[in-house]
Amino acid sequence: MSSLHNFLFIGLPYMAGIIFLAGTIHRFRAASYKISSLSSQFLETKQLFWGSVPFHIGLGVVFLGHLLAFLFPNTLLAWNSYPLRLIILEVTGFAFALCFLFGLVMLLIRRVINERIRAVTTWMDIVIELLLLYQVLFGCTIALKYRWGSSWFASDMAPYLWSLLKLNPNIEAVKAMPGMIQAHVAVAFLILLIFPFTRLVHFLVTPFHYLFRPYQKVIWNWDRKTINNSESGWTKHQPKNT
Repeated sequence: MSSLHNFLFIGLPYMAGIIFLAGTIHRFRAASYKISSLSSQFLETKQLFWGSVPFHIGLGVVFLGHLLAFLFPNTLLAWNSYPLRLIILEVTGFAFALCFLFGLVMLLIRRVINERIRAVTTWMDIVIELLLLYQVLFGCTIALKYRWGSSWFASDMAPYLWSLLKLNPNIEAVKAMPGMIQAHVAVAFLILLIFPFTRLVHFLVTPFHYLFRPYQKVIWNWDRKTINNSESGWTKHQPKNT
C-alpha cells in the first residue's frame, strides 16, 4: 500500500499542480475569451436559478472554508477551542455543503430532462459534475461520521498540504486516516488536475471588480412607447421593432 499511498498523496498532487498551472496558463493565452461558464441562461432562466445559485454559493463557501483552514490552521484551532464556536462553524459549513449538493443535483437533473441543455453538454461537463457530486456526498458523510472535521483538517491535513508546497512531503498523517477520507483527498487532486479543461476555470477570472464599481445607469434617449410600437416606421436612427 505504500506505493499506492506515495502515488495518491505525493505523485498525484504534484502532477495535478503542474497540469493545473500549465493548462490554465495555456488556455488563458491561447483562448482567453473562451474562459467562461458558457452560460445557458438564454436557454432557460427560472429553472437555472434553482441550480446555479445554490451551486455557486455552496461551492464558494465550502472552498473558502477549506482554504482558510489551510492558510490559518492555528487561528482555526484557537476558534474551535470554544465548543459553541466549533458547533456553529460545523453546522454552518454543513449547511452550505447541503446547499452545494442541492444546486449540483438540480444542475444534473436539468442536463438529463432538458433537450436543449443536453444538446450543448460535453462529456467533460458530465465528468466534472459527477466528480463534484462524489466529493460533496463523501464530504457530507465524512462530516457526519468523523465529527469536528475543521479541527482535524487544521491539525492533520494542513501540515500535509504545507509539506507538499515546501517540496518535503510528509504523508504519515493522511496515511493514518480512514479510507473514505483518503479517497476524498485523492479525488480533490483529480479535480484539480482536470480543472483547466472544464467550465470551472471561469472561477479564476471572476469579475470581482463588478462588486466595487458604481451602479450602471441605463438612460433611454428615445420614446420607448414609440420605439416599441410595431406600426412605427423604420428610420436610420430608429429601427422598427417587430
